[in-house]
Amino acid sequence: MAAELSRGGGASLDLRASHADRDQVVEVLRVAAGDGRLTAEELDERVEAALTARTLGDLAVLTVDLPGSATGVVGKEVDRIEQRGASARRGGGWVVPRRLEIDSQWGEVTLDFTEAVITHDTLHIEVDLRGGALKLLTRPGVVVDTDSLVLEYGGVKNRSAGGSGAPLELRVEIHGRMNFGQVVVRPQRRGVLKRRPRP
Repeated sequence: MAAELSRGGGASLDLRASHADRDQVVEVLRVAAGDGRLTAEELDERVEAALTARTLGDLAVLTVDLPGSATGVVGKEVDRIEQRGASARRGGGWVVPRRLEIDSQWGEVTLDFTEAVITHDTLHIEVDLRGGALKLLTRPGVVVDTDSLVLEYGGVKNRSAGGSGAPLELRVEIHGRMNFGQVVVRPQRRGVLKRRPRP
């Protein structure tokens, strides 16, 4: 599985998982539980999710916070989002690149980090946003810095989850220019539980 995941960066996460891929992740989970890194309940939940996973991305999410992870996920150096009058979203088990370029006019771009696979310690986002919004949904350990963003008739609301006391996992630095728009940074709302789709 490691070879498959590293081939082609994040795109390969859409490949279908094999029985061997699932078994490999289950073994990583069992070792982590034996080391005290997962509770019995967490182990049960993750093993069930691993055995019913459809794609390599579904499996990568289950071990990304564990040492000795067998996923071998490598994030892209540069990714790009370009849209006009529409919406774009990165969510679920997406692999966070080192640099993200966003060119957006009169639309909305959402970056959901709550289940993201983080392989770099810093994400640089270069923004050219004209009308619309950039929304970032964070989790504990993800800190967002908007100090280098140039605003013209726009605003920033930054309530990132970085101050939760969790160790720093990812620093997001937003640069560039925004006209007639807004940047909203907030943690995932409490009580919103995401259910994994059943096969």
